[in-house]
Amino acid sequence: MEMALSDATWSQYLSKVARSAEAAGVFAEIAAESDRLDCQARSSAAPAWYRLVRDAGVTWVALVTPDRWLSQSIEQDLVHTGDKLNELLEEELAELGANDRAGSIRVEHFRSEDKLFTFRTPLSDSVTPEECARWILAYEACFRRLGDMEAGQDD
Repeated sequence: MEMALSDATWSQYLSKVARSAEAAGVFAEIAAESDRLDCQARSSAAPAWYRLVRDAGVTWVALVTPDRWLSQSIEQDLVHTGDKLNELLEEELAELGANDRAGSIRVEHFRSEDKLFTFRTPLSDSVTPEECARWILAYEACFRRLGDMEAGQDD
């Protein structure tokens, strides 16, 4: 079942997720655009955003950055530790009380047409705003510890 949301409904949906993300207090800035939600990483060495977006009827949670070195620093950490992103995300979701997709999490990593290095995961067609908020928070908790995502941390 494809998530058939009108633009107005999607905008309301994003507003609900934004309120939950803001309440968590882990992002530098949160912006609900008409087509997506951007949550800026607080302390990364380069600009990066946790994002919720619809693409071809699929809702995605993602981490995006225009910085190749930040993306590579994340990849290098994973290579050195031997950790798998899907397993790290499962752990974070379990801590947030939302591990309903154990063993089925898929993470894609690529450079998008708009030249953003992207890590993204498709969400189920029936995902609620509350579940989306948990996914964005799980992405933040997972990626914050990887590569240079905390390199700008000064607090």
